Amino acid sequence: MKTLFIQKKKINYGLRPFVIAEAGVNHNGSLDLALKLVDAAAFAGADAVKFQTFRAEQVVTTGGEMADYQKRNLGKKESQLAMLKKLELKEKYYPVLIQRAKDREIIFLSTPHGGFESVDLLQKLKIPAFKFGSGDLTNLPLLEYAAKFKKPMIISTGMSSLKEIKEATKAIKKAGNNQIIALHCTTDYPLAPENVNLRAMQTMMKELDVLVGYSDHTIDSRATLMAVTLGACMLEKHLTLDRKLAGPDHSASMEPAEFKKMVEQIRSVQEILGSPEKKFLKCEQQYVLVARKSLVASGIIKKGEKFTKNNLAIKRPGTGILPKRYEELLGKRAKVDIKKDRLIAEEMF
Repeated sequence: MKTLFIQKKKINYGLRPFVIAEAGVNHNGSLDLALKLVDAAAFAGADAVKFQTFRAEQVVTTGGEMADYQKRNLGKKESQLAMLKKLELKEKYYPVLIQRAKDREIIFLSTPHGGFESVDLLQKLKIPAFKFGSGDLTNLPLLEYAAKFKKPMIISTGMSSLKEIKEATKAIKKAGNNQIIALHCTTDYPLAPENVNLRAMQTMMKELDVLVGYSDHTIDSRATLMAVTLGACMLEKHLTLDRKLAGPDHSASMEPAEFKKMVEQIRSVQEILGSPEKKFLKCEQQYVLVARKSLVASGIIKKGEKFTKNNLAIKRPGTGILPKRYEELLGKRAKVDIKKDRLIAEEMF
Protein backbone atom coordinates (compact mmCIF):
# COMPACT_ATOMS: atom_id res chain seq x y z
CA MET A 1 0.00 0.00 0.00
CA LYS A 2 1.08 3.57 -0.70
CA THR A 3 2.14 5.46 2.43
CA LEU A 4 -0.28 8.26 3.39
CA PHE A 5 0.63 11.43 5.27
CA ILE A 6 -1.36 13.41 7.81
CA GLN A 7 0.85 16.44 8.21
CA LYS A 8 4.28 14.83 8.65
CA LYS A 9 3.00 11.58 10.13
CA LYS A 10 3.45 8.54 7.88
CA ILE A 11 0.66 5.97 7.82
CA ASN A 12 1.07 2.48 6.42
CA TYR A 13 1.32 -1.12 7.51
CA GLY A 14 4.51 -1.91 9.38
CA LEU A 15 4.97 1.66 10.54
CA ARG A 16 4.21 3.12 13.95
CA PRO A 17 0.37 3.04 14.23
CA PHE A 18 -1.31 6.43 14.06
CA VAL A 19 -3.33 6.94 17.26
CA ILE A 20 -6.38 9.21 17.38
CA ALA A 21 -7.74 10.34 20.73
CA GLU A 22 -11.44 10.75 19.99
CA ALA A 23 -12.54 13.68 22.16
CA GLY A 24 -15.75 13.77 20.13
CA VAL A 25 -18.45 15.54 22.08
CA ASN A 26 -16.89 14.86 25.49
CA HIS A 27 -16.27 18.62 25.84
CA ASN A 28 -20.00 19.00 26.65
CA GLY A 29 -20.02 22.32 24.78
CA SER A 30 -17.34 23.85 27.03
CA LEU A 31 -14.19 25.44 25.56
CA ASP A 32 -12.34 24.90 28.83
CA LEU A 33 -13.16 21.19 28.78
CA ALA A 34 -12.21 20.96 25.11
CA LEU A 35 -8.82 22.58 25.78
CA LYS A 36 -8.20 20.14 28.63
CA LEU A 37 -9.03 17.27 26.27
CA VAL A 38 -6.38 18.53 23.83
CA ASP A 39 -3.90 18.62 26.72
CA ALA A 40 -4.94 15.14 27.85
CA ALA A 41 -4.54 13.70 24.35
CA ALA A 42 -1.04 15.18 24.09
CA PHE A 43 -0.19 13.91 27.58
CA ALA A 44 -1.32 10.43 26.56
CA GLY A 45 0.97 10.37 23.53
CA ALA A 46 -1.71 10.30 20.83
CA ASP A 47 -0.81 11.50 17.34
CA ALA A 48 -4.07 13.40 16.94
CA VAL A 49 -7.01 14.66 18.96
CA LYS A 50 -10.35 14.67 17.18
CA PHE A 51 -13.62 16.49 17.82
CA GLN A 52 -16.95 16.64 15.94
CA THR A 53 -18.07 19.58 13.85
CA PHE A 54 -21.81 20.21 13.48
CA ARG A 55 -24.85 22.24 14.24
CA ALA A 56 -27.61 20.07 15.65
CA GLU A 57 -30.13 21.03 12.98
CA GLN A 58 -27.63 19.94 10.29
CA VAL A 59 -27.56 16.42 11.71
CA VAL A 60 -31.08 15.39 12.67
CA THR A 61 -34.73 16.30 12.12
CA THR A 62 -36.90 17.56 14.95
CA GLY A 63 -38.49 14.11 15.17
CA GLY A 64 -35.22 12.19 15.51
CA GLU A 65 -34.97 10.03 18.64
CA MET A 66 -31.92 9.34 20.77
CA ALA A 67 -30.10 6.05 20.26
CA ASP A 68 -30.61 3.42 22.95
CA TYR A 69 -27.00 3.77 24.14
CA GLN A 70 -27.51 7.53 24.50
CA LYS A 71 -30.62 7.00 26.61
CA ARG A 72 -28.77 4.39 28.65
CA ASN A 73 -25.61 6.48 29.15
CA LEU A 74 -27.49 9.72 29.88
CA GLY A 75 -30.10 8.06 32.03
CA LYS A 76 -32.86 10.12 30.46
CA LYS A 77 -34.84 10.54 27.26
CA GLU A 78 -35.05 13.67 25.14
CA SER A 79 -34.99 14.44 21.44
CA GLN A 80 -31.72 13.82 19.62
CA LEU A 81 -31.87 17.46 18.48
CA ALA A 82 -32.03 18.73 22.05
CA MET A 83 -29.18 16.46 23.13
CA LEU A 84 -26.92 17.47 20.22
CA LYS A 85 -27.66 21.17 20.70
CA LYS A 86 -25.82 21.00 24.05
CA LEU A 87 -22.85 19.23 22.45
CA GLU A 88 -22.06 21.70 19.67
CA LEU A 89 -18.55 23.11 19.46
CA LYS A 90 -18.87 26.80 18.69
CA GLU A 91 -17.08 28.01 15.57
CA LYS A 92 -15.21 30.69 17.51
CA TYR A 93 -13.59 27.93 19.62
CA TYR A 94 -11.76 26.33 16.69
CA PRO A 95 -8.84 28.77 16.29
CA VAL A 96 -8.17 28.51 20.03
CA LEU A 97 -8.26 24.71 19.98
CA ILE A 98 -6.14 24.45 16.84
CA GLN A 99 -3.52 26.73 18.38
CA ARG A 100 -3.57 24.70 21.60
CA ALA A 101 -3.02 21.51 19.60
CA LYS A 102 -0.13 23.16 17.77
CA ASP A 103 1.39 24.27 21.07
CA ARG A 104 1.07 20.72 22.41
CA GLU A 105 2.54 19.25 19.19
CA ILE A 106 -0.52 17.15 18.43
CA ILE A 107 -2.61 17.11 15.23
CA PHE A 108 -6.09 18.63 15.41
CA LEU A 109 -8.83 16.75 13.55
CA SER A 110 -12.60 16.93 13.53
CA THR A 111 -15.40 14.89 12.00
CA PRO A 112 -17.64 16.95 9.66
CA HIS A 113 -20.72 15.54 11.35
CA GLY A 114 -22.88 18.37 10.02
CA GLY A 115 -22.50 17.49 6.36
CA PHE A 116 -21.39 19.82 3.55
CA GLU A 117 -21.26 22.94 5.71
CA SER A 118 -19.02 21.17 8.22
CA VAL A 119 -16.69 20.01 5.45
CA ASP A 120 -16.46 23.60 4.22
CA LEU A 121 -15.66 24.89 7.68
CA LEU A 122 -12.93 22.33 8.26
CA GLN A 123 -11.51 23.00 4.81
CA LYS A 124 -11.41 26.72 5.60
CA LEU A 125 -9.59 25.91 8.85
CA LYS A 126 -7.05 23.81 6.88
CA ILE A 127 -7.68 20.64 8.86
CA PRO A 128 -5.26 18.05 7.34
CA ALA A 129 -7.65 15.10 6.96
CA PHE A 130 -11.34 14.25 7.00
CA LYS A 131 -12.67 11.60 9.38
CA PHE A 132 -16.23 10.35 8.88
CA GLY A 133 -18.28 8.45 11.43
CA SER A 134 -20.06 5.20 10.63
CA GLY A 135 -23.36 7.03 10.23
CA ASP A 136 -22.03 8.70 7.08
CA LEU A 137 -20.57 5.61 5.42
CA THR A 138 -23.59 5.41 3.12
CA ASN A 139 -23.69 9.20 2.66
CA LEU A 140 -21.93 8.97 -0.69
CA PRO A 141 -22.69 12.58 -1.77
CA LEU A 142 -20.86 13.85 1.33
CA LEU A 143 -17.90 11.48 0.87
CA GLU A 144 -17.58 12.46 -2.80
CA TYR A 145 -17.75 16.16 -1.91
CA ALA A 146 -15.01 15.92 0.72
CA ALA A 147 -12.87 13.65 -1.46
CA LYS A 148 -12.45 16.42 -4.03
CA PHE A 149 -10.27 18.37 -1.57
CA LYS A 150 -7.62 15.62 -2.00
CA LYS A 151 -7.02 15.11 1.71
CA PRO A 152 -6.74 11.74 3.49
CA MET A 153 -10.21 10.28 4.04
CA ILE A 154 -10.72 8.21 7.19
CA ILE A 155 -14.02 6.31 7.25
CA SER A 156 -15.46 4.30 10.12
CA THR A 157 -17.42 1.22 9.10
CA GLY A 158 -19.78 0.33 11.93
CA MET A 159 -23.32 -0.81 11.04
CA SER A 160 -22.15 -1.72 7.54
CA SER A 161 -21.54 -4.64 5.22
CA LEU A 162 -18.42 -5.23 3.16
CA LYS A 163 -20.44 -4.34 0.08
CA GLU A 164 -21.33 -0.92 1.52
CA ILE A 165 -17.71 -0.26 2.48
CA LYS A 166 -16.63 -1.09 -1.07
CA GLU A 167 -19.28 1.29 -2.42
CA ALA A 168 -17.96 4.07 -0.19
CA THR A 169 -14.31 3.57 -1.13
CA LYS A 170 -15.26 3.33 -4.80
CA ALA A 171 -17.14 6.64 -4.58
CA ILE A 172 -14.14 8.36 -2.96
CA LYS A 173 -11.78 7.00 -5.60
CA LYS A 174 -14.15 7.99 -8.39
CA ALA A 175 -13.96 11.55 -7.05
CA GLY A 176 -10.21 11.40 -7.64
CA ASN A 177 -8.97 10.57 -4.15
CA ASN A 178 -7.06 7.36 -3.33
CA GLN A 179 -6.00 8.46 0.15
CA ILE A 180 -8.36 6.23 2.14
CA ILE A 181 -8.16 4.56 5.54
CA ALA A 182 -11.12 2.38 6.51
CA LEU A 183 -11.54 1.72 10.23
CA HIS A 184 -13.21 -1.49 11.31
CA CYS A 185 -15.55 -0.87 14.22
CA THR A 186 -18.79 -2.02 15.79
CA THR A 187 -21.27 0.69 16.70
CA ASP A 188 -22.17 0.31 20.37
CA TYR A 189 -21.04 2.30 23.42
CA PRO A 190 -19.56 0.68 25.42
CA LEU A 191 -18.90 -2.32 23.17
CA ALA A 192 -19.01 -5.85 24.57
CA PRO A 193 -15.92 -7.99 23.73
CA GLU A 194 -18.03 -10.60 21.93
CA ASN A 195 -19.10 -7.93 19.43
CA VAL A 196 -15.63 -6.64 18.53
CA ASN A 197 -15.27 -9.12 15.66
CA LEU A 198 -11.65 -8.29 14.83
CA ARG A 199 -11.48 -11.00 12.20
CA ALA A 200 -13.66 -8.70 10.09
CA MET A 201 -10.76 -6.24 10.10
CA GLN A 202 -8.58 -8.94 8.58
CA THR A 203 -11.24 -9.53 5.92
CA MET A 204 -11.22 -5.82 5.13
CA MET A 205 -7.44 -5.91 4.75
CA LYS A 206 -7.75 -8.69 2.19
CA GLU A 207 -10.78 -7.40 0.31
CA LEU A 208 -10.24 -3.63 0.21
CA ASP A 209 -7.56 -1.87 -1.78
CA VAL A 210 -7.16 0.74 0.97
CA LEU A 211 -5.38 0.95 4.31
CA VAL A 212 -7.29 -0.51 7.26
CA GLY A 213 -7.29 0.35 10.95
CA TYR A 214 -9.53 -0.04 13.98
CA SER A 215 -11.84 2.25 15.96
CA ASP A 216 -12.43 0.81 19.42
CA HIS A 217 -15.48 1.34 21.63
CA THR A 218 -14.68 -1.23 24.33
CA ILE A 219 -13.86 -0.05 27.85
CA ASP A 220 -10.28 -1.35 28.01
CA SER A 221 -7.27 -1.69 25.74
CA ARG A 222 -7.36 -5.40 24.87
CA ALA A 223 -9.08 -5.08 21.51
CA THR A 224 -6.90 -2.13 20.50
CA LEU A 225 -3.71 -4.03 21.29
CA MET A 226 -4.97 -7.07 19.41
CA ALA A 227 -5.73 -4.86 16.42
CA VAL A 228 -2.13 -3.62 16.48
CA THR A 229 -0.93 -7.22 16.52
CA LEU A 230 -3.13 -7.99 13.51
CA GLY A 231 -1.62 -5.07 11.59
CA ALA A 232 -3.93 -2.05 12.05
CA CYS A 233 -2.17 1.08 10.76
CA MET A 234 -4.50 3.48 12.61
CA LEU A 235 -6.25 3.28 15.96
CA GLU A 236 -9.01 5.40 17.42
CA LYS A 237 -10.30 5.43 20.99
CA HIS A 238 -12.62 7.76 22.90
CA LEU A 239 -11.00 10.03 25.49
CA THR A 240 -12.66 11.72 28.46
CA LEU A 241 -11.36 13.63 31.45
CA ASP A 242 -13.76 11.77 33.72
CA ARG A 243 -15.91 8.76 32.85
CA LYS A 244 -18.54 9.96 35.33
CA LEU A 245 -19.23 13.24 33.51
CA ALA A 246 -22.69 13.73 32.04
CA GLY A 247 -22.86 13.02 28.31
CA PRO A 248 -23.57 10.18 25.88
CA ASP A 249 -19.97 9.02 25.30
CA HIS A 250 -18.11 9.51 28.59
CA SER A 251 -18.91 6.06 29.99
CA ALA A 252 -17.43 4.38 26.89
CA SER A 253 -14.27 6.49 26.94
CA MET A 254 -10.82 6.15 28.52
CA GLU A 255 -9.53 8.58 31.11
CA PRO A 256 -6.13 10.23 30.44
CA ALA A 257 -3.93 7.94 32.56
CA GLU A 258 -5.56 4.85 31.02
CA PHE A 259 -5.15 6.28 27.53
CA LYS A 260 -1.49 7.02 28.17
CA LYS A 261 -0.88 3.47 29.33
CA MET A 262 -2.67 2.13 26.24
CA VAL A 263 -0.51 4.24 23.92
CA GLU A 264 2.62 2.98 25.68
CA GLN A 265 1.37 -0.58 25.18
CA ILE A 266 0.63 0.11 21.51
CA ARG A 267 4.18 1.34 20.99
CA SER A 268 5.51 -1.69 22.86
CA VAL A 269 3.45 -4.11 20.75
CA GLN A 270 4.71 -2.48 17.56
CA GLU A 271 8.27 -2.75 18.85
CA ILE A 272 7.77 -6.41 19.73
CA LEU A 273 6.29 -7.16 16.30
CA GLY A 274 9.49 -5.88 14.73
CA SER A 275 10.38 -6.84 11.17
CA PRO A 276 8.66 -9.49 9.01
CA GLU A 277 12.13 -10.67 7.93
CA LYS A 278 13.39 -13.74 9.80
CA LYS A 279 17.12 -13.31 10.28
CA PHE A 280 20.04 -13.78 12.66
CA LEU A 281 19.97 -10.73 14.96
CA LYS A 282 23.04 -9.13 16.49
CA CYS A 283 21.80 -9.77 20.01
CA GLU A 284 21.92 -13.52 19.30
CA GLN A 285 25.60 -13.66 18.37
CA GLN A 286 26.75 -14.27 21.93
CA TYR A 287 24.59 -17.38 22.17
CA VAL A 288 26.20 -19.17 19.22
CA LEU A 289 28.99 -20.25 21.54
CA VAL A 290 26.74 -21.60 24.25
CA ALA A 291 23.70 -22.87 22.36
CA ARG A 292 24.61 -24.01 18.83
CA LYS A 293 26.63 -27.17 18.18
CA SER A 294 29.46 -28.33 15.93
CA LEU A 295 31.12 -31.56 14.82
CA VAL A 296 33.76 -32.63 17.36
CA ALA A 297 35.98 -35.64 18.06
CA SER A 298 34.34 -37.86 20.66
CA GLY A 299 37.72 -39.45 21.34
CA ILE A 300 41.28 -39.40 20.03
CA ILE A 301 41.34 -39.74 16.23
CA LYS A 302 44.67 -40.79 14.72
CA LYS A 303 46.05 -39.46 11.45
CA GLY A 304 44.70 -41.59 8.58
CA GLU A 305 41.80 -42.94 10.66
CA LYS A 306 38.32 -42.69 9.19
CA PHE A 307 35.60 -40.58 10.74
CA THR A 308 32.84 -42.87 12.06
CA LYS A 309 29.79 -42.66 14.24
CA ASN A 310 31.99 -43.89 17.06
CA ASN A 311 34.55 -41.06 16.92
CA LEU A 312 32.44 -38.14 15.71
CA ALA A 313 30.08 -36.30 18.07
CA ILE A 314 27.90 -33.21 17.99
CA LYS A 315 28.57 -30.79 20.85
CA ARG A 316 28.76 -27.17 21.80
CA PRO A 317 30.15 -24.59 20.99
CA GLY A 318 28.66 -23.73 17.63
CA THR A 319 31.72 -22.16 16.06
CA GLY A 320 32.84 -25.15 14.00
CA ILE A 321 31.45 -27.25 11.16
CA LEU A 322 27.65 -27.41 11.30
CA PRO A 323 26.01 -30.71 12.31
CA LYS A 324 24.19 -30.87 8.96
CA ARG A 325 27.52 -32.10 7.44
CA TYR A 326 27.74 -35.11 9.79
CA GLU A 327 26.89 -37.69 7.11
CA GLU A 328 29.24 -35.99 4.64
CA LEU A 329 32.25 -36.44 6.95
CA LEU A 330 31.61 -40.11 7.76
CA GLY A 331 34.22 -42.22 5.95
CA LYS A 332 36.66 -39.35 5.34
CA ARG A 333 40.17 -39.77 6.78
CA ALA A 334 41.86 -37.51 9.26
CA LYS A 335 44.96 -35.66 7.93
CA VAL A 336 46.27 -35.02 11.44
CA ASP A 337 45.94 -36.41 14.93
CA ILE A 338 42.84 -34.96 16.59
CA LYS A 339 42.44 -34.73 20.33
CA LYS A 340 39.21 -35.62 22.18
CA ASP A 341 36.56 -32.83 22.15
CA ARG A 342 38.50 -30.90 19.50
CA LEU A 343 36.27 -29.11 16.98
CA ILE A 344 36.68 -30.61 13.51
CA ALA A 345 38.07 -28.10 11.01
CA GLU A 346 38.22 -28.24 7.20
CA GLU A 347 42.00 -28.72 7.14
CA MET A 348 41.76 -31.85 9.34
CA PHE A 349 40.35 -34.13 6.61
